[in-house]
Amino acid sequence: MRFVIATLTVLLFSSASGANEFSFTFDWGDIKKCTTGNPNRVANPIFTLVNVPEGTTEIKFRLTDLDVRSYNHGGGKVEYTGENVIQPGAFKYKSPCPPNGQHTYQWKASLKDADGNKLGTAKAEKIYPE
Repeated sequence: MRFVIATLTVLLFSSASGANEFSFTFDWGDIKKCTTGNPNRVANPIFTLVNVPEGTTEIKFRLTDLDVRSYNHGGGKVEYTGENVIQPGAFKYKSPCPPNGQHTYQWKASLKDADGNKLGTAKAEKIYPE
């Protein structure tokens, strides 16, 4: 019986392989509401980071409008020094600004170490305007 319990415990923990992977969430913050199709240049959203791998020294953020993938909203790079929250002002980008209704926007974060090796990526999505 102990063997069965031990085996089930190992299977349970090994099947949760994504539990410790890098992820993040974001909040648009205080950006001016925009629905004209002409984005504003604004400070980055508030990014809350989870499980950043040891050795990470840089995070590159990139915004994509999933409804109009061809439009370049830009993004930016930030030096990572162990913080769990990236506050507005780390970089500027072109704000979400759908011309007709709501669009789904996706931020992608790519992590690198001091040698430029890629340590991981994650994506987070939100509809704008909410």
